[in-house]
Amino acid sequence: MTDPHGHDGPSRTVEVERKYDVDPETPLPEWRSLPGVIAVSNGEVRELDARYLDTADAALSRAGVALRRRTGGPDAGWHIKGPREGDGRLEMGWPLGDDDSSVPPAIVDALARWTTDDLSPLARIENHRTAYLITGADGVIAEFVDDHVRATDLRQGVQREWREWELELGPAAPAGAVDREALFAAAEEAIAAAGGRAAASDSKLARALGF
Repeated sequence: MTDPHGHDGPSRTVEVERKYDVDPETPLPEWRSLPGVIAVSNGEVRELDARYLDTADAALSRAGVALRRRTGGPDAGWHIKGPREGDGRLEMGWPLGDDDSSVPPAIVDALARWTTDDLSPLARIENHRTAYLITGADGVIAEFVDDHVRATDLRQGVQREWREWELELGPAAPAGAVDREALFAAAEEAIAAAGGRAAASDSKLARALGF
C-alpha cells in the first residue's frame, strides 16, 4: 500500500489491552494458573522514549487521538492511536526516518480527519519496560508489560512518575468477545491477587497531563 506522497502506507493494528495500577514494590502476577497457558517468557527489558504532539487547543486529545514519535523497543516509529472502542484501539505506524524535527507529510495527511492545525510538543514519556510473552499451545495469548514511567507535561512543566501494568491480547488469544472477556477475567484474578487494580487513567498520555 502506498500513500500519495510515495511513502509506504502505515502498518495497522488493533490493540486490545487493559491497564492496571500497581505500587512500586508489587510482585508480578502468577500466570501459569491461567487456562491454556503453558509458558511465560523471561522478561525483555525495553527503554522507550516517546514525544507526543498536539495542536495548541488539544484537538487530537479532545478527539481521543494520540500522535507520538517513539524510540526504543520493537515498534519504534511514528504512531497515531485512534479513538478507543471498548478494549480496542486502532494504531497506525510509520518508520522513524532521519528527521525528528517535523511530522512527515504522510502522517499529516492521516491526521487531517481530526485537524490540519500546526502541531507542537505536548508531553514526553520515558518508560523502563519489561515485557513477558504468555503462550499457549497455539502461540502467544497475550503480552504482559511491567512499566516504570516518568512523564513530563511539556506545556505545564510538570513531571509525574508511576508504575503500571498492561495486558495486551496476542495472535493466539480467543477471537470471540465472550471468550476474550473470560480470559481477561481470569487474568484480572491473578493481577488482583498480586496487588494490582484497575487503572485510574485511560492512557499514559492522559496521566502525564494530569487526567
